[in-house]
Amino acid sequence: MLPNNDELIAQAKTEEAPLLPLLHKLHERDGYLSEHALRAVSKGLRIPIADLFGTITFYHHFAREEGGFEAPRVCTGPICSLRGAHDLVAGLEGATGMPCSGRCDEPIPVIRGGQTLVGMSVDALAVRETPAPPAKQGDYEECVFAHIRDADRKTLDGYRLTGGYAALERAVTSMTPEALIGLIDESGLAGRGGAGFPTGRKWRAVAEADGGPKTVVCNADEGEPGCFKDRALMDHDPHAVLEGMALACFATGAPRAFLYLRYEYPETEHLLSEAIAEAEAAGILGDDVFGTGTEIRIYMRRGAGAYICGEETSLLNSLEGEHPFPRNRPPYPVTHGYEGTPTAVNNVETLSSVPPIIVHGAEWYRNLGLGSHAGTKVISLSGDVARPGNYEVPIGLPLSTLIEEWAGGIPNGRTLKAVTMAGLSGGFLAGDDLDVTLDEPSIRSKGSFLGAGGVMVFDDSRDMIEISHMAMEFFAEESCGKCFPCRIGTQRLTERLAGKSGPEDLEAWLDEVNDLNTTMKETSACGLGQAAPLITESLLKYFPDAVQTHVAGD
Repeated sequence: MLPNNDELIAQAKTEEAPLLPLLHKLHERDGYLSEHALRAVSKGLRIPIADLFGTITFYHHFAREEGGFEAPRVCTGPICSLRGAHDLVAGLEGATGMPCSGRCDEPIPVIRGGQTLVGMSVDALAVRETPAPPAKQGDYEECVFAHIRDADRKTLDGYRLTGGYAALERAVTSMTPEALIGLIDESGLAGRGGAGFPTGRKWRAVAEADGGPKTVVCNADEGEPGCFKDRALMDHDPHAVLEGMALACFATGAPRAFLYLRYEYPETEHLLSEAIAEAEAAGILGDDVFGTGTEIRIYMRRGAGAYICGEETSLLNSLEGEHPFPRNRPPYPVTHGYEGTPTAVNNVETLSSVPPIIVHGAEWYRNLGLGSHAGTKVISLSGDVARPGNYEVPIGLPLSTLIEEWAGGIPNGRTLKAVTMAGLSGGFLAGDDLDVTLDEPSIRSKGSFLGAGGVMVFDDSRDMIEISHMAMEFFAEESCGKCFPCRIGTQRLTERLAGKSGPEDLEAWLDEVNDLNTTMKETSACGLGQAAPLITESLLKYFPDAVQTHVAGD
């Protein structure tokens, strides 16, 4: 017999960050979130009903109609849209579109209930739980992908065959937190989720902050279109992520950690839950880590579909059961994070890099990069390229080497027209500016940034106005609406790119779009509103003739 509302709520009240797991249980049990269930949650968790309704309707995947949980949701991100996603929506009974769901290397994904299907047509849809591990390319040494292709790597026994958890055991038995932080500082490891903030500096700020209990959060809400690297790491090397989280806990003095996983990875949730259970049963996680008396507990929490939750303060609000708006900063999460406690929020790739650094040393990691650059970066490559997928590259590798040599170049006799950087958030690179290396200084010199490392490739057959419109439409849909420059600006830019409104004179059109770009970049509250204008700025920079034709209506 399935548990009733009162039983589920009573259990939730004993848990950390209870709202999201409770809503997921109700959603799966009933197939939707009924008003009766929500009123019970409101009463049981003492959340005003209006606030609760406002929060759940903010997320894409919480259904409010019967049968909604099982209704198919088709990825309509940029790459899937170019592969016929909207035809699939039309041909699949009861289907609706959803933003990019992190399988750009294997279009088109469809989520139905708790399962992912993949196929280019209704007849071709089939279950595909876990794609193959990323292929090795080039002669460069890897960090996070070094053992990802090993047999049984997903299991605790398989992970430990190549020294898994040796770094954590060494840390808790023979290192001080300060020594661990110093080693990470010396390595030059910086955030791999987009911001690039030095990891050691963040951990030291949390360790030295007053208050507690301190908290570590793994940001696995990989919602940037064109980014799917974290999925590969979690699917094929889940214990590496957990070990990195545990090392972050030891360094900062945090007894608890949360892994916040995006909704669109249902199979990944099961893999991670099994890995946590394995590590706890072995005494690697829990209240007596490696018999040292150190307490480190890791909790899984699954999002419900909201791009803005990839922004760390929105993610923290989501964990706390609040409406996932970005917070005003300062104060910063390192002093006032989860429930007001000092909190380190790190990306999956960042945390997975920590155990190898502890084992091999700071100098080893620094030397993985090219020239003066430290370390490696996983690039998610998709679009019009022969071999889409994830590639771990040394920082400083030429973009042309990745596309032409490692990924097999542009297929079907076409030529390279443009790429996006940082998923969509970095806008386009084209023309002579494609001659860059994969590092922040090189790419920022062209007006873009590497960010989370999503690179979408477009060949010479693609309409860049159409691509830009799809990108801006995504940002307009995902804007949380908290600040009006982003809320209104993304909508106005979407309209201009659709050709539905705006000045018909080219000069006036350009003045208006440039004004919107500047205003959004200077006054938006978070990275979404600051990054979206890079789409239109780079469109104007590289494709002025296409813009002129678009405004003229030809």
